[in-house]
Amino acid sequence: MSAEPAAKIILSLERLKQIRCIDVENSSVVVEAGCVLATLQNEVAAKGLLFPVSLGAEGSCQIGGNISTNAGGINVLRYGMMREQVLGLEVVLADGRLWQNLKALRKDNRGIDLNQLFIGAEGVLGVVTAASLRLWPKPFRVATALLALESVADAVRIYQLARQQCGDVMTAFELMPHLALVLAQEALPDLAFPFGSAHKNYVLLEFSGAELLDVEQMLSVFMERIFERGLIVDAVVAQSTSQADALWKFREGMNEGQARRGVHLRSDVSVPISGLAEFVQQAEVALQARFPASEILSYGHIGDGNVHINVLPPAEASHEQRLAQIISGTDIINTIVHKYSGSISAEHGIGRLKRHAFEEQIDPLHNEMLLCIKRGFDSQNLLNPGCLINMVDCTSP
Repeated sequence: MSAEPAAKIILSLERLKQIRCIDVENSSVVVEAGCVLATLQNEVAAKGLLFPVSLGAEGSCQIGGNISTNAGGINVLRYGMMREQVLGLEVVLADGRLWQNLKALRKDNRGIDLNQLFIGAEGVLGVVTAASLRLWPKPFRVATALLALESVADAVRIYQLARQQCGDVMTAFELMPHLALVLAQEALPDLAFPFGSAHKNYVLLEFSGAELLDVEQMLSVFMERIFERGLIVDAVVAQSTSQADALWKFREGMNEGQARRGVHLRSDVSVPISGLAEFVQQAEVALQARFPASEILSYGHIGDGNVHINVLPPAEASHEQRLAQIISGTDIINTIVHKYSGSISAEHGIGRLKRHAFEEQIDPLHNEMLLCIKRGFDSQNLLNPGCLINMVDCTSP
């Protein structure tokens, strides 16, 4: 396929925005790659169904991109990442042929699942044009609480107890330090602080379930138990949907608050949950020692070991100083991640910016297998050059 037809395919994605079919009885949907995530969420919600992938950019990000980056978000704990939602794909290959596999089967064990090759591949093997996706029952009852606690270790312990005692009703478990609430209020000045005093850390906890499942009572009993164990020092339980929305605004608003602080180091890493608390402590100590005038912000999805450790420079820092901090701070974080056998990209992908760090840590055999797959699908290196895979190695004999 020449560069010109490839460009036409990419441009045509601007028109691929339709939801082709919602099958209520099969709990599935066929949707085109250009459809905005929030549009899909709203359309299936009107039919009493849920598409669970939810993230800060859902008002603008598109389904094709969510698939190509294997998007995560706040509901991964219960529903899994984008990979778990995909039943089938429609993909344009590098030679221009259209692979049509939009089946909506839960079980299809006919050998290698080719869908998986394109999920999280960041467009280097083919261009996703449509997908058949799994839907879920829309939760009838939702219980939300903001817990105040002393340490990340306590947060991990609370998560483990919630899994043991409450099972799969836990939809979200989001860790935030006090700085996160400060940032949210900077972005949303009308947002009222929910506690009488500040605390070191918070967990935004959500239970959800069907009509006959009393998640509110379950949350109440669970909170009594963790209070008795001394794992939380205070808590606020939402008494209405509007109160729950207000609590979630702290998690959502902190991102805008960070953006208002200017260019800064942002990370997206994961480690085994068993080492998460120790990892965060080591990373924060190392970063604070290197950047004593900066603020360290560690938050994320405890239940899947995914933490974002960001560094906010002082207001007077120049653009050059901020860029230098990003480079050296990223090296510090990646080195510690490697010690914990973690990942330098938990949910945001590799792209171009992380490619060299990815290549430095990847096993040679792993890299060789990736190159073999790339050569098989795109021997002329037409698709998303410079992303994820070292294209020089790929095109060599």
